[in-house]
Amino acid sequence: MKLISVIFAVVLWFLVVIADNPKETRTFANIPVTLTNVELLEKEDKVYEVLDNSDRVRVTVEVPRSDLDKLRSSDIVAEADMSKLTAVNTIAISFYVMNDDVSVSNITGNRDVVQLNVEDKVSMWKPVDYKLQGAVAENYMVAGVSLNQTRIEVSGAQSAVEKIDHAFVEFDVTGATTEQSPNLEIKLCDAEGKILDLPNVTTSADHIVMTVQVLAVKEVPIELSSTGIPAEGFLATGEMSCDPASVMIAGSSSALANISKISIPQEQLDITDAEESLVNVINLKNFLPVNVRLADSSFNGRVTATVYIEPRAERTLTIPEENISLSQLPEGLDWEFDEESEPCRLKISGLNAVISEVQESELYGTIDIGKWMQEERITVLKPGIYEVPVAIEAPENVDVEEEAVIQVVITEVKEDEV
Repeated sequence: MKLISVIFAVVLWFLVVIADNPKETRTFANIPVTLTNVELLEKEDKVYEVLDNSDRVRVTVEVPRSDLDKLRSSDIVAEADMSKLTAVNTIAISFYVMNDDVSVSNITGNRDVVQLNVEDKVSMWKPVDYKLQGAVAENYMVAGVSLNQTRIEVSGAQSAVEKIDHAFVEFDVTGATTEQSPNLEIKLCDAEGKILDLPNVTTSADHIVMTVQVLAVKEVPIELSSTGIPAEGFLATGEMSCDPASVMIAGSSSALANISKISIPQEQLDITDAEESLVNVINLKNFLPVNVRLADSSFNGRVTATVYIEPRAERTLTIPEENISLSQLPEGLDWEFDEESEPCRLKISGLNAVISEVQESELYGTIDIGKWMQEERITVLKPGIYEVPVAIEAPENVDVEEEAVIQVVITEVKEDEV
């Protein structure tokens, strides 16, 4: 009877304990699954990707009621050992609680395995392109862009790496007036330029330094000059042309401040003994000031310069008698034009456009009898018919080819005319 009483007391105590401290469950969401021994895949040059967020689980733990307040989500451990990877790329998940003060009766998860996508790891070199956004300040230009590296190495799962066509960086140059050197984040793109989000792909560099050269620009005319004299019978018209007549140049603001033109040395256009217009192709790059360049990179700097030359034109003009005067006639003598002689003619030459504008009515001549007598060593001028020179003041840029002469009649003044 005593033994039966002891057994009954123990059972009764156990039932009281269970009634006072029953088992309860608590569920913890979003518990991460730790993958162990991942280096085993790395040794085989393989990479993995977790599918369907299967590395996040919901874990339910059964513990006595008295231990519930001791249990934290950080105590819950979920692990998957990569060494136990199956042929279908799954790994069983193990669950346990890292808390010695908690008595765990049962622990389960809403999923039993982590699902992986396992692929060969590959590395490829991809080119790096750049893109500029916006526009620099007015009267400035982007003169050049360079990157501190033009290729990067990308590594990861073969299927991911093969999606990558190139890497690129972009920078906004809006309003820039000086050189820019930003450190830019590298982005990966497919062949259509779409930015790719590939978290498991690594690159040999995360950022690239871009150098953007920004220069001031200015349009200036090209100034020509020539040297030499054309062949006999030919004249330079004085006109020169250049195609193009002006160019855009680039440089620092201070370098362009005092530049108003580009002058071509006259030695480049030597018209000595030329019998036709001189056409010469000149490379402007040889005559640009220091630290100044052509703004248009597609322009090779060659311009066509022309010095216009044409044959000397001739024209014979008749000077109206009323436009001819006589001076220094000795006292006691009178004069008149010889009515039977040829009219006074003047032969001129020059550029056709110039001599064609000369009007006979606008030409005036002077007969200097005193000077003529001195040249002819005539001390006493006797009445008679004389052929005397007529001094004509030729218009500008007109040459007199032959001296104009005319016959005059010298007579004595009668006493009754005095």
